Amino acid sequence: MLLDYSADRDHNRMVVTVAGPPEAVVEGAVCAVGVAAKLIDLREHRGVHPRMGAADVVPFVPIYGITLERAAELARHAGGKMYRRFGVPVFFYESAAEREEMRRLENVRRGQFEGTAALGKLPDLGGELHASAGAAIVGARNFLVAYNLLLETTDVSIAKQIARQVRESGGGFKSVKALGVRVRGQAQVTVNVTNFHEASVELVFERVKELAAEFGTKIREGELIGLVPEAALAAGINWTRVIPGYRPETKVLERRLERPMAWPD
Repeated sequence: MLLDYSADRDHNRMVVTVAGPPEAVVEGAVCAVGVAAKLIDLREHRGVHPRMGAADVVPFVPIYGITLERAAELARHAGGKMYRRFGVPVFFYESAAEREEMRRLENVRRGQFEGTAALGKLPDLGGELHASAGAAIVGARNFLVAYNLLLETTDVSIAKQIARQVRESGGGFKSVKALGVRVRGQAQVTVNVTNFHEASVELVFERVKELAAEFGTKIREGELIGLVPEAALAAGINWTRVIPGYRPETKVLERRLERPMAWPD
């Protein structure tokens, strides 16, 4: 089932959410990686979002009737098929990680496609990066919320300072990752809430709003990448009110599972 997809020119990436029986999801993911490797040449690709591969990140997320441990097994199985069938090298991350230092996505992606070899990092499968397709980062994790906030300023340094203060690595919220980037000529704070039970999206939104005001600006609009579980809305929904065209029936996971999207022709 196709649940959601989105893309934009500035990030220059597409995020696709699918769900189904484990075997079907594995085969779909493997085929998608093969198509990406065929069509996308990272030597010519540019975008504001960090990336390691033409198919950059392939996370397997347990929803119903499956454990995180089983999702990790499926991720490793899928990664093996990607490499054997298409020659795409694979890093395993999060619960599927085979090396502790590669567990966190930002550690795997550090250096990106262009700089990974200089750092001496090697994929778990493949030995070295594919010349044009890089490597796929394949893993298993629980649901995260990917949320972007466009600011009323063109000064990207403000977005970067805000991101630094809200992310866990900068002393901000636990389970929050954030970057400051330029999108459509404006500064944007792009946020991943990896565990919304430890830090609600509502709390992060209010803090970004507060910090933006301290820097003499404000939030122009929000953007939800992918879907949000119903439970992530329990702490508040003010953060959804700045998302143009937001509709729970199309952006809440449980509702979308009941009515999946039609596959494009």
